[in-house]
Amino acid sequence: MSLANGQPYRAIPGPSVIPDRVQRAMHRGSPNIYGGALVEMVAGMIPDLRRVAGTAHHVAPYIGNGHAAWEAANANIFSKGETALVLASGHFGHGWANHARGMGIDVEMLDFGRADPADPARLETALRADRERKIKAVLVTQVDTASSVRNDIAALRAAMDAAGHDALLVVDCIASLGCDEYHMDDWGVDVTVAACQKGLMVPPGMSFVWFSDKARSRCGETDLVTPYWRWGPRAQGEEFWQYWFGTAPTAHLYGLREALDMILHEEGLENVWRRHEVLAGAVWAAFDAWGAGNPAIAMNVRDPAFRGRSVTAARLGAPHATQLRDWCEAEAGVTLGIGLGMSTPDDPAGDGFLRVAHMGHVNAHMTLGALAVMEAGILALKIPHGPGGIAAAAARVAQG
Repeated sequence: MSLANGQPYRAIPGPSVIPDRVQRAMHRGSPNIYGGALVEMVAGMIPDLRRVAGTAHHVAPYIGNGHAAWEAANANIFSKGETALVLASGHFGHGWANHARGMGIDVEMLDFGRADPADPARLETALRADRERKIKAVLVTQVDTASSVRNDIAALRAAMDAAGHDALLVVDCIASLGCDEYHMDDWGVDVTVAACQKGLMVPPGMSFVWFSDKARSRCGETDLVTPYWRWGPRAQGEEFWQYWFGTAPTAHLYGLREALDMILHEEGLENVWRRHEVLAGAVWAAFDAWGAGNPAIAMNVRDPAFRGRSVTAARLGAPHATQLRDWCEAEAGVTLGIGLGMSTPDDPAGDGFLRVAHMGHVNAHMTLGALAVMEAGILALKIPHGPGGIAAAAARVAQG
């Protein structure tokens, strides 16, 4: 007998849980795309997209996922042979670097491993060494979706300023926007990329590039950019079709309007950040308790200050993580994330890693319920662990 029948819960780091009201907003016929209500709705949405990223500058929307946002940013910033300095704190830092290489961009890499944040001192040293000013931009994830490392963006900007280098700061917020605190303008970020399927609570299909006046003046007319990817007309076009370089993703726009209302105009962005902080803390408290009885159980990132608030990467030791993921889905209807990028595909140690997402439309009962299912699976599989994981998580939620 399985107890998985009923509403499933996918605690994976994207696509995240879609609110019912977002789904209802999307479930409608195609509107007039040449004028009227849709055009007016999107005009009112652009300021909210700026607000969620913490910027007064420009936003270019695209039809595509996070990789599309990478390509849009790369194409507008670089010409072939120009240099990007990539700060990697996990799988997606390397992914962005490889994407850039595939476009003909020269990539220099500072690799901080799979569990540690980018070191501002190493960044400053690397920029000071670039006496010919070859590095055009520094690329970094705020939260690497695979490792769950959260980088200190303001500290990295300060290191760039201390080096006296004029490189642009480009930040991937795909896993963090609408979950972790982020202030594009206040932190001195020049370009931000994100997508709709995580903290913005909409099905995959839209991505965004925010860019400053500084980035606009230095970029946008490269030999990599094509009419489709050029960000200028999308951000400053005179006609509605220019946002999308063609037909608008109408259903997604209705869903995004509803999601932004929930985030900005109902709960409030600061409260959204706080909710994610508390729910992340509940997950961490459970792992701390379980790990007290088995040192093989631990979160991937040691220092809580450098853990993403949207997803937690953890280890249980092989093969226990894969066994627990299988048990939770088959027996209780809870899907946990795979341990992406923590080992090579043929390494059996990869069965020791998993991820628990707590991003977007997630509340206390969803997170506590997922943790209770995990503890039930740990018991059923006889995985050694310390007691009190659920009590510790509940206590963290009770603190608020």
